[in-house]
Amino acid sequence: MAKISIHGHESDQPTNTPFTDNDTSSVLPSELETSPKECEPPSSENHHAGLQAAIETALIMVSLILVALLLPRAKGPDGISRYKDLVSLLSTHSLFQPHSRFSLIGPSFSTPLLLIGEPLGHPVEWVCFYNLLLFSLCLLLSYILLRNYVDRGLLRKFFLVLICGSMFIANLGTYYGETFTALCVGFGVFVTFRRFTSVGGWIAVILGAANTPATLVGLTLLVLKNTFDSKRLRYILVPVLTAGCILLEYQIRRGSIFNTGYIGDHGPKTVMPYSGLPDFSYPFFFGLLSILFSFGRGLLFFVPGLLLPIRKTLSKWQHQKINLYQVYTLWICFVIGLILTYSRWWAWDGGMHFWAPRFFLFASIPASFALAVRLIRYKEASLGVNMLTLVIFCLSAWVSVNGAAFQVPSIGHVLPRVCSQKHFLLYPLCVYTPEYSPLWQPFVSHPHISQGQMIFLIYSLLVAAYLVAPLLIHLLKQTWDLAKQYDNMNLKQWQF
Repeated sequence: MAKISIHGHESDQPTNTPFTDNDTSSVLPSELETSPKECEPPSSENHHAGLQAAIETALIMVSLILVALLLPRAKGPDGISRYKDLVSLLSTHSLFQPHSRFSLIGPSFSTPLLLIGEPLGHPVEWVCFYNLLLFSLCLLLSYILLRNYVDRGLLRKFFLVLICGSMFIANLGTYYGETFTALCVGFGVFVTFRRFTSVGGWIAVILGAANTPATLVGLTLLVLKNTFDSKRLRYILVPVLTAGCILLEYQIRRGSIFNTGYIGDHGPKTVMPYSGLPDFSYPFFFGLLSILFSFGRGLLFFVPGLLLPIRKTLSKWQHQKINLYQVYTLWICFVIGLILTYSRWWAWDGGMHFWAPRFFLFASIPASFALAVRLIRYKEASLGVNMLTLVIFCLSAWVSVNGAAFQVPSIGHVLPRVCSQKHFLLYPLCVYTPEYSPLWQPFVSHPHISQGQMIFLIYSLLVAAYLVAPLLIHLLKQTWDLAKQYDNMNLKQWQF
């Protein structure tokens, strides 16, 4: 047994045993030291694991192809601004854009798509593939880099839940910047735990956070947690370099390090008492409650996987070369920073032009990871935890289906008419009430969906059924065992 250093911590892990798709979490450490022949599972188990790997890989690939072929794409209002900034940069060859409010870090990586699309006469359509292409490449690279460090079955289920059980699916057809930030920070942190990709991972984190300056608080909390875990002060350079990138872009593009592009920015005056005020003017307490619990934008409904307990499960999971719970806690620190920051922002809900709390897209990463862990380790969980997992998975699957089938990145299709009338006076109805919430409003209005969206909806439900079927079967067995315990009680002996 060799000692492997994980960011300053040492853990005993077998270094000469390759990762397979077989579950070895129930094997005792002493049993792992037996001869290779004693550790090898029967050939039927190898065949089952290989078949499962092939099915899940095919499901991931087909999902991404169907997203590209069937789901609608549109830049969205914020995406239009980013697109114009990129076109202006390429046409004028000048970075100075004093009236722009968005970073060019993320959009700049979509330049090849724009250059391909312009000669073909469809630059917008090509650029709208950017987030989907970025998402696909991120899954591929992270699997290649981590497949020998993390259980491969966990990685595959993690990816499937991200596709068919999170907010990501509705963001892949837009040109918004949250996808770039979420992927760079989320998977960048993940690959930093692999020794030879640590520097590259932190560079991705810096670029992702600099693309959305409001994430700097979350990044600082993440880095502080990692610094205390590893006892290495060098990680403090990460938020410092990120802040430097942000200020440098302010200076170059707007002429001042103090010009964020949002000076005096505010929304319409609605029936809510604190509406119409600029910048970080929203009362923190009300913003915090709204971000967590509002029916139309609350994280409780859009990323319920954050409620799942996984610490004990990950601590008992052998055969991992990466401290997965440390990765998870770093993600959670970033989410906490986002909540603390946006609780004061007047547009904490993500704005009226989008279907979900898009500023918190990153939260889908730890939520999906927790769901994947629980879907694999269901045999170790109690009846109550498995029932909670089932409920949360069903809600998460509905979030994905709802975003794919009923969300179109155009205000005319996202908001019920009553919420946009009279200069958005009644807009809070779509944020706070269940009847007008984008998650539940389809049951009220029964909107029409295209044939392609219907096909993807059915496919998503089939993938969800594949993921949850083993848990559901085990839950029925646990319920039956519990029922037999009560049946063994002699009820005739009971008296009032």
